[in-house]
Amino acid sequence: MLDNVTVDQSFFDTFPGAQVNILFVDGIDNHNTKLSEAERRKMLNQAMDQAADEFLGEAQFAKNPVVAEWRKAYQSFKKKKGARSSIEALLKRVDKETGISTIDPLVDLYNSVSIANGVPVGIEDRDKIQGSLRLGVVHEGLAFQPVGADKDEPTLEGEVAWYDNNGAVCRCLNWRDAQRTMLDENSQNIVAVIESVNPVQAERAGIAMNRLAELIEVNFGVKPLKNVVLTAENPSVTVTD
Repeated sequence: MLDNVTVDQSFFDTFPGAQVNILFVDGIDNHNTKLSEAERRKMLNQAMDQAADEFLGEAQFAKNPVVAEWRKAYQSFKKKKGARSSIEALLKRVDKETGISTIDPLVDLYNSVSIANGVPVGIEDRDKIQGSLRLGVVHEGLAFQPVGADKDEPTLEGEVAWYDNNGAVCRCLNWRDAQRTMLDENSQNIVAVIESVNPVQAERAGIAMNRLAELIEVNFGVKPLKNVVLTAENPSVTVTD
């Protein structure tokens, strides 16, 4: 089970002035929520409309600010070929008008927050994480089986990744989650993260995390334990004091 979240100095050395928003929530019942599938579909559609208006515009997709700033960030570390920020993957579906399918209440909720605010939101099951969850520059060979894959795809030397005592949790910063720690319909205790590498992203991240906390409380009836920001000066937070 997760003990704490720590951002390594190597992350701040790679991205000076960066920050990471962290949200801890206990006792979610992903089977019992006020959100019907139709309401979740409406929420996602509204988020996609908002993203199209605020972040995409008429510029070439790769030159839109949200996409361009994350592509520039991904040039700062070793990465798997083709790896992109998770928010780019979502915005690409908005740009191509292919839509985003409903999955389950909590995933739909955080996807809608991610899209509407143009930030990469990630959520992991805290009960599946071993020891400390860390973000930093990692060595080659950390075990990692991506969601939906049937084989290990270990980290590269110099890659930026989330990791715990048993291997990588999310590779290439916020590109892809591990199967072993992924959120599912039975997850109850979660940690949500939003990384920012510049002040504009950080402002949107704060708004997004507060919105996520609010939506979780309203729709799942549980108040988040902690909603904090990790920086180079304050790089770590424990689940409980």
